[in-house]
Amino acid sequence: MPLFGSKKDKEAASSKRSTKKEEKEQKTPTMQDKYILKDLLGTGAFSQVRLAEVRDDPSRMCAIKIIDKKALKGKEDSLDNEITVLRRLVHPNIVRLLDTYQTKDQVFLVIELVTGGELFDRIVEKGSYTEKDAADLIRQVLEAVDYMHEQGVVHRDLKPENLLYYSQDEESKIMISDFGLSKLEDSGIMATACGTPGYVAPEVLAQKPYGKAVDVWSIGVIAYILLCGYPPFYDENDANLFAQILKGEFEFDSPYWDEISDSAKDFIRQLLCVNVEKRYTCKQSLQHPWISGNAASDRNIHSSVSEQLKKNFAKSRWKQAYNATAVIRQMRRLALVSAKGRKLNESQDQASGGSSIEGGAQATSADGAPESEGSSTVGASSSANATDATETAATSAAPGECESSGANSRSNGNSNCSATLNDSSSLSTQANCASAAKADSTRSPASTRETKAP
Repeated sequence: MPLFGSKKDKEAASSKRSTKKEEKEQKTPTMQDKYILKDLLGTGAFSQVRLAEVRDDPSRMCAIKIIDKKALKGKEDSLDNEITVLRRLVHPNIVRLLDTYQTKDQVFLVIELVTGGELFDRIVEKGSYTEKDAADLIRQVLEAVDYMHEQGVVHRDLKPENLLYYSQDEESKIMISDFGLSKLEDSGIMATACGTPGYVAPEVLAQKPYGKAVDVWSIGVIAYILLCGYPPFYDENDANLFAQILKGEFEFDSPYWDEISDSAKDFIRQLLCVNVEKRYTCKQSLQHPWISGNAASDRNIHSSVSEQLKKNFAKSRWKQAYNATAVIRQMRRLALVSAKGRKLNESQDQASGGSSIEGGAQATSADGAPESEGSSTVGASSSANATDATETAATSAAPGECESSGANSRSNGNSNCSATLNDSSSLSTQANCASAAKADSTRSPASTRETKAP
């Protein structure tokens, strides 16, 4: 027998090596093969979110949520459910899951990047705001949720923080994000108490089986806030808050509602109806005159609404705990590339402009806090509002940038996200944005209502 094997053995070994080489060459592309990770946008209990550039097209940006499998242990079903839901939904007003990858230790969710900021921030910044503007916003949300319901998906956590503007354009569309608590109807009866206090439907609090109607109730709450700047249900004590919701007790307080049309008030009553059988569906809501007709008033209500929004929802604007300049720097870089070409842009960076683009990272603190006021003037007319403009864009730039489950979201100071893992066994009381008013219980009509605990 030959010392080093027969000719036949050598040929077999060579063939085996060739097969392995071909298999290696034909392996499935990894996340790193398709994307270049950039700045850190946020961190959460199970993950971190990074801005990313598409390798084949550097002008395209996205957000990649990187989930630690070890930290996720025991919650794998929640992630599987969320991915299943997001893959099913393709709608112009819903933040999309673009791709998924995984390794032995990590899961990567590639998510559509939105850069327009949060709903309330945009309203406060506007010089004019009318019922018609509010009706248009609600129409977009209703169309998206109606589509969602047709696909058998119930969101279960609709709230203003999960409504993001797609871009900084004045006419930007609104996007629904954060499907961490969403549920497929065909996956079984829904009876788990989950959602956000102040927006949760009465049947959820009553621990009854529920369905799509819970989303309509939440839209009713959002519509109410959009027209006055404060929530229909509010109390520092959760028991009292839940008692209000269970009874459907809310008012159209004077003078805040004096100039709001009767049609708008009727629309809200149809959505905030405790009787599920009588509550409007999304399709019925879309046919209401306030949405489909000319019933919405064009009177400017910006002053009153923005004042109340700033009092009751201020913390949604100043909650950044990550690099607030990351997305802005990338957008500036892309704009320069588009206008002058890569080589010219590179030379300009070296000459003068580049230092301000890359220097943004140096203006942040070690823990990723937003840079100081006036240190970045991207998209701002003066240094006084530069920080606000930067923070607003970066806050909502990457749906999926953090966890919003209970204390995980607020204790870390993270913004809302589109791909979130939540503890569906309990209400996320930390996320009740109306609780920002606790320091001043007289700041809005909602906070002074007398209620009795159940």
